[in-house]
Amino acid sequence: MKNKEIIFLIEESLDAGFEAKAVGFPIFTEGESEDEVRQNILEAVRCHFDENEMPAFINIRFLREEQIAL
Repeated sequence: MKNKEIIFLIEESLDAGFEAKAVGFPIFTEGESEDEVRQNILEAVRCHFDENEMPAFINIRFLREEQIAL
């Protein structure tokens, strides 16, 4: 049965760039820019799934951490 979507959580890397991991699947990738990490996610998903199991959508969630001084 085909999954409707796969969710990726993207965080800024400590070494610059971005790290992405799929929720519920062992898929990890990275990229130096937001565009590059998006392209790498597409490639990683295509490599991980057979065509008949390919999700219909990729949902990307950027996690950003901010600190506000009081």
